[in-house]
This record gives sequence, C-alpha cells and structure tokens, in this order.
Amino acid sequence: MNERRTRVALAIAGGLLLAIAFPKINVAGLAWLAPGVILASGFGADGRRAFRLGYLAGLVHFLCSLYWLLNMPVFKLFPFLAWAGLAAFLSLYPAAWVWLCWRAYPVPLRSGTDGLTGPMEQFLEASWPQRMLWTASCAALWVAWEMIQARLFTGFPWNYLGASQYRMVPLLQLASGAGVYGVSFLVCWFGVSTLSASVLVLRRSQQPRRWIGDLAPALLVAISLVMFGFREVAEASIAAAAAARAAAINSASNSAPATAVLHIGLVQPSIPQRWVWSSEDQARRFQQVLQLSESALTNQPPPQLLVWPEAATPGYLRWDTNTYLPISNLVARHHVWLVLGADDASPRRDEPDPFRYDSYNSSFLVSPEGELRRNYRKRRLVIFGEYIPFHQWIPAFERWTGMYSFTPGREAVPFRIPELHATTSVLICFEDTFPHHTREYVDEDTDFLLNLTNNGWFGESAAQWQHAANAVFRAVENRCPLVRCANNGISCWVDEWGRIHDLYFPDGTDVYGVGVKRVEVPLLNGRKREPTFYHRYGDLFGWSCVLWSALLVGWSFLRERNRENSHA
Repeated sequence: MNERRTRVALAIAGGLLLAIAFPKINVAGLAWLAPGVILASGFGADGRRAFRLGYLAGLVHFLCSLYWLLNMPVFKLFPFLAWAGLAAFLSLYPAAWVWLCWRAYPVPLRSGTDGLTGPMEQFLEASWPQRMLWTASCAALWVAWEMIQARLFTGFPWNYLGASQYRMVPLLQLASGAGVYGVSFLVCWFGVSTLSASVLVLRRSQQPRRWIGDLAPALLVAISLVMFGFREVAEASIAAAAAARAAAINSASNSAPATAVLHIGLVQPSIPQRWVWSSEDQARRFQQVLQLSESALTNQPPPQLLVWPEAATPGYLRWDTNTYLPISNLVARHHVWLVLGADDASPRRDEPDPFRYDSYNSSFLVSPEGELRRNYRKRRLVIFGEYIPFHQWIPAFERWTGMYSFTPGREAVPFRIPELHATTSVLICFEDTFPHHTREYVDEDTDFLLNLTNNGWFGESAAQWQHAANAVFRAVENRCPLVRCANNGISCWVDEWGRIHDLYFPDGTDVYGVGVKRVEVPLLNGRKREPTFYHRYGDLFGWSCVLWSALLVGWSFLRERNRENSHA
C-alpha cells in the first residue's frame, strides 16, 4: 500500500511541477526536474501500471495548466467538456512516454514485495554507458511525442517542455538549430539524468561521487549551450549598439541612415468575447477600436503602421460598407498603413447557388488610400472553435452546435509595403505556435512576422502568457522579429534573439487592459535575412528523434518477445 501511495504521489507531484513551470507561475527550473519525477512514479511497474501513472501525471499537468479553457463565455457544459476532453487526450502522451521509457530500459525491472528497493537494485545492473544511452533515448521519446502532438488531428503544439524556458534567453539560442524541440530534449535529458543520479545516491551512499557520472553529460551539454548562447546574444548586442551609434552619426551629418526602424502602433481594445458574438454590441466595439486608433494617430509622432488584432471588426470587411468606409476614411485622413484582422468571404467555386460562399478568418493590408492591398486567410483553424469536423459531409453538425465553419486558407501571403521599405507575414491566432508552419512565412526579405490574435475567449488568464511564451521560439528559430497584436494581451514584440520588448503599457504593469502600444521594430534596410539551420532544414532534429524512438520501440518489443520465448 505504501508503494502504491508513493507512486501516485510521485505522479501527482511530477504533474504539478510541470504545470508550475509554465505561465503564469513561471518557475522554469522545475521543468528540469519534472520528467524525472514523473518517470520515477513508474519505476519497476508493469506496463499497464506505468501507463496509468504517466496518465495521472499528465492529467494533473494539463488540468492545471489549461484551466483557462473554463473561462470561455459559452454555454456552461462546453468549456468543461473542452477542458476535460483536451486534458484527457493530451495525457496519453506522457502516459505512453512513461510506459515506453521503462520498457526500453536495458535490464528488466520488476517491483516485488520489497517495494521500490528491488527495482533500484536492478536498475544498477545496467552499465554506465547503457544508462547514459537510456537517458538520452528517453529525451528523444519525449521529443517524438511533441512532434506527433504538433501534427495529429490538426495539431496542438501548446506548452512544449522547452517552451517553459522562454525567459532563458541564452538557452533559447539552441532553437535556431534544433527548434523548440532541442530545448525540450535538453530539459528532459537533464531530468531523467537526475533520476538516474538519484538512484545512485540512494543505493550507493558509500560511493557518494558515483552519481556525478550519471548527471555530468547532460549538465555539461547544458552549460556549454548556455555559454554559447551568452556569446551569441552578447555579440548581437554589441553589433546593435555599434549600428545605433553609426545611425546617430549619419543622422547628424544628414547622410543615409545605417539602420532603419518601423514605428508601429498596436491597438489593444480588450473587447469581451460576448461583444464579438452580439449583434447589439457590434457598433460599440467597432467604435472603440476607431477611437483608440484616432488617439494613437493624433499623438506625435504618429506611427507609420497601425495594427488591429484578430476579429477587430464586425461583418465581412470587403462586403460591408458600414465597416469598410470608416476604415478607409481613417487611413486616408491620417495617411497611415493599416493591418487588421477581419472576416472575409468569397463565392464557392463551381457552385451554381450565388448565395453559397466560403468564410475565412482573414487579415488585410490597407493602404493610406483606403485600398485593400493584400489579404491573408488563416490556414490552421481551431477545431470546434473555427470549424466543426466533418461538417462537409454532415451539415447537421453545424445546426446542432449553432456554429459555422471557416474555410482554411491555402498559402502564406507576404504583406509588402514599399513606401515604408517593410515586408511582413501575418500569422493569425495560434498559428504562431506551430514551428514547422511558421518557417513557411519567413523569406530572405521578411522584416518581421506579425501575429494577430484574440485571446479574449479566456478572460484575464494564463492563456495569454502561455501563447506568448510559445511564440517566442518562432522568432529565434527563424532569426526574425515577431510582433504580436492581441485583443486583451499580450501585445509586444520579440526580437530575433527571443527577448520580449514593450510587454507592459507605459503607465503600469497590466497586460490585459485597453490601450495602444507604440513599438519600434528594426528593418532589414536592404539586407537579406540569413536563414538559420532550423529555417533551412526544418525539424531535422525532431524527425531524428522520431526515427530513433521508432527503432528503440521496435527493439524493445523484439527483446521482450525473445525473453518470452526463452522462458517458454
């Protein structure tokens, strides 16, 4: 009974440690321990028990970290079902991870009447090289599950293990080569190595230094990568300071500037989600956005580019004159460029009925003359939020839920603004959490990525912080700044090294409130963006982990079959 309680306690503790590592609590160091604690719960357990314990750890983690789903302002049962259902599904990943990790251990581990003591003794029967290979293989298995999580059933790449380290700027530089998956691998490897070292401490107290050998490889690699990151960021800071001095000198001598920045006004209206759905509140929320924009444009100097978040306008922008004309008048009066999020529609191809059309969650580039220059349509839609599965074949699904489905866009669309010498690519909502998706939006002349999002669905919760934490890695992976304009937080910009700028409004520390942020984002100024290893080759590291994990799982099953045959 004591052994059972210990295992359950370890699973719950591991799940809690992992949840606390993410925003809002942000104790990132706990992420380096959580995988080892979760794995310890299945120490010596049979396959089914190990799976259940891993599932329990995952359930605790996801129920705690995704609590904000309960804030959705829809009928009460749906938020609970979304929260519980998503947590229940995602918990399958850590469950499978615990099961497969122990199945792949080099020697058999079986729990007997002596509780966890027997498995610990068996654990030490493996040699040091075998244990080191196993700890790294466990990290590869973790990355393999994250790769699957990003792709299965449209994908949900949220709160990856590596994303918990979004404030550790030197460590983030690893993502330029291996993506966020490289950081996840390192953190998991250290956690499992800590477990291995802890077993040596508990079972070989007469040789207190033996544990160092089990922890040293992961620790030394982590230290080396952090030192590399420090050097990269320091060199970048020195280069930026030199460029700023050169720009000041050239400006004083009236010569051509050495650097260029774009002055952007980020409008954050903090519109309650119920206003978005209410026809009675449509005019009120639109007027609020217009008033904030007027305020931003009358301040001196005015921004060169104004940005509104996702779902900032009512109706279909291209077809609703009550929406289009005020926007056209605003930009023409102030002679400013505008990027905004709005719904769009177009007639269906090969459809004889003119009243049948496709709807899109879109963004538009509006010129100072009021023309809609470019249009990007969101490609990755939120399941049950922006589309109902199988609605094409079972139209009744939409009637039953009271929702309609957007149509996904087809391609990335660069927004080029020649007059401002700027080029950006827009990502809508949680599209910026997909590593492999985002790299398609960065070309050699892309000055910055622009994310328009509406997290007003979730009130003032951890959702906004977790979204921003995930998005930080997209800037580092592609060495391209990322500007975020959110409905109710977090509007800011992230430089190419992963440093967050203009997080708060100038007059306080509230990220959820109403206001306009003025940010200055550096431009390429005629230079070409040098592609990172990750941008050039994508998830090469991640797929390598998937391949290694597949070989490891196949080998473990073959080994188990041979053992069963030998005992037959």
